[in-house]
Amino acid sequence: MQNDKTTLKDLSIFTSDGSGGVFDLIDRVTTQYGRDVLRKHIHNPPGSLAQLSATQQAVRFWAANLHLWPSVISNGTLVMLDKFFESADNVTSPPTGITLIMSGYFQKIFNRNQYFFTQFSISHLSDFLKGCQQLAAIATNENTPELLKSELKSMKEELNHRLVPRVTSITKDAKFAELSELNYLARREMKNMVYRLMASYARLDAWQAMARATNEHKWAFPELLPELPICFEATQLRHPLLQTPMPYDIGFAGNHNFLVLTGANMSGKTTFMRALGVGALLAHLGMGVPAQSLRISFMQGIITNMHVEDNILRGESYFFAEVQRMKQTAEKLLQEKPHLVLMDELFKGTNVHDAYECTKGVMDGLMNHRNHLMLLSTHLYEVAHKFSENSGILFSYFVTELANDGSYHFTYELKQGISNDRIGYRILQKEGVIALLQKRGAV
Repeated sequence: MQNDKTTLKDLSIFTSDGSGGVFDLIDRVTTQYGRDVLRKHIHNPPGSLAQLSATQQAVRFWAANLHLWPSVISNGTLVMLDKFFESADNVTSPPTGITLIMSGYFQKIFNRNQYFFTQFSISHLSDFLKGCQQLAAIATNENTPELLKSELKSMKEELNHRLVPRVTSITKDAKFAELSELNYLARREMKNMVYRLMASYARLDAWQAMARATNEHKWAFPELLPELPICFEATQLRHPLLQTPMPYDIGFAGNHNFLVLTGANMSGKTTFMRALGVGALLAHLGMGVPAQSLRISFMQGIITNMHVEDNILRGESYFFAEVQRMKQTAEKLLQEKPHLVLMDELFKGTNVHDAYECTKGVMDGLMNHRNHLMLLSTHLYEVAHKFSENSGILFSYFVTELANDGSYHFTYELKQGISNDRIGYRILQKEGVIALLQKRGAV
């Protein structure tokens, strides 16, 4: 699956300040190295159904076996190892004899920092190797999926290094002579091996994080389907960032691959579309999704057209930016492999007549792309009614309850059909905008 930065921003996967987005919900890693891998995984999800299925099996295994995750390795462990192997070491030959004895004595008295750095580093190296041994042992479990087993077998092969038994048997009471010798040997013989193990651990850390998040939020693993025929069927799908989200049942299959959403501003259209986008993305990471169930085809990518921005430096207007994003969407839709396309209130940067004509033209064109799953929200109810007789388009709207006194209430309920709610003026009145503008200022 391919997703650009605009899509990830529109879906609030990452926020501008790096906190509070969907990423925070799944960031259950134990190390910064695992966090980096998890971020890369979101930017570049598995590229085929086979790879995605293998990843999901690995995440499923950890979801059921988190008790097997080693607690001896922490972020500090890997940070310390990085400093240990990258720090300067001017010793050209291993210390021996009286030099080693005196070195330990004087190091402890006159260079306590170096003495304890050596002691602390070897201790962390020992902990890391022990944790990797615990992980490697899982490869013999008959229920271990192939992708995970392959990663663990690679770790096991790395652990065959001749120094591993010596390092893992080290204790806090070890003499400086032994620590000093291991310091010398480890720097020269184990650096590349340890970095390869750290890379493996980071990948495992990302998988267990997705599993831990799935369990914590009580999300469900989706059923992954081939690319075609296109399918997206969800029950009780909800937006994971909301405290009390409205659950939705939605189904696309067969000839019904295009949904048009109508309803008043703030009635729930954008949140609904984001819920679908987030659910699809999480499914393509191999983890659980915020729904009771989800059946989803493997998709090539998610394309969003939600919050387009103008570019003053380039002299590009808001409307031109909308056109360019729609052009990018059209280019992606020329591919045979399916995409999920989410379009929210197209052509807001022009007048109502132009917006109507442009939206109608886009909808006409979208009808030619049956292999993709498409959602479009619009305030232009006239456009929706224009296509209301088209059996290939599904129409749904969000309910707004209107009272005789001019008040309104959003139920966030999704129903079949086309809305005719027009409450913009009511909102202006309720917020006191009209009353303020009618007041005369001081002369």
